[in-house]
Amino acid sequence: MGSRRRWLGRGIVTAAGLASVLLLGPWALAEGLSIGRIHEVDTAPEEDVAIVFGAAVRSDGTPSGYLRGRLDVAADLYRNGTVRAILVSGDNGTQHYNEPDNMKRYLVETRGIPGVKVVTDYAGFDTYDTCVRARKIFAVRSAILATQDYHVARAVATCRMTGLDVQGVADHQPRGKVWWSGWSREFGARLKMVWDVVSRRTPTLGAPEDGISQALAAR
Repeated sequence: MGSRRRWLGRGIVTAAGLASVLLLGPWALAEGLSIGRIHEVDTAPEEDVAIVFGAAVRSDGTPSGYLRGRLDVAADLYRNGTVRAILVSGDNGTQHYNEPDNMKRYLVETRGIPGVKVVTDYAGFDTYDTCVRARKIFAVRSAILATQDYHVARAVATCRMTGLDVQGVADHQPRGKVWWSGWSREFGARLKMVWDVVSRRTPTLGAPEDGISQALAAR
């Protein structure tokens, strides 16, 4: 009986240790790769492009509060002269749901950003997809990422590990129920980040697009 208890105890300790590695290892990796690369709007270094990650759009086409926060960061970066073009990347996986077009509409109609300066990516289904497509489809090599404070470290780490030289600017939302829900999802999301990068998962791709080069050239 004593031997069985010892083996059970060792099994519990081993399982707990493995769980800690699986959860805390990816967390530490994301934090480490983003050290010194997360800024506020007024202190961000100049880059040609800001990348905005998609989030929920309401049924009337208006961005949710969290998506609006990301878009406002990108608009402020453009208004400050920190970036010269904005890539909005989101989910357009069904006929009746379109994040990128509504993101662009908000930037143009609400924030007054010139339409020629906003480029849409219709297959940014998650953070990894957006990072890979920015490099492979839109030929982006460096950028500023606009997203929420709980997501920005993972976004920076993911893009860096897929070949982009990036900085991040965080939108700060009130730490209510939605914020804590997003933060808690980061444990699983950062584990998925490692899997995506190690497996070199291929997102939805296609022919290269020159939207960013055209936006940068536009006056």
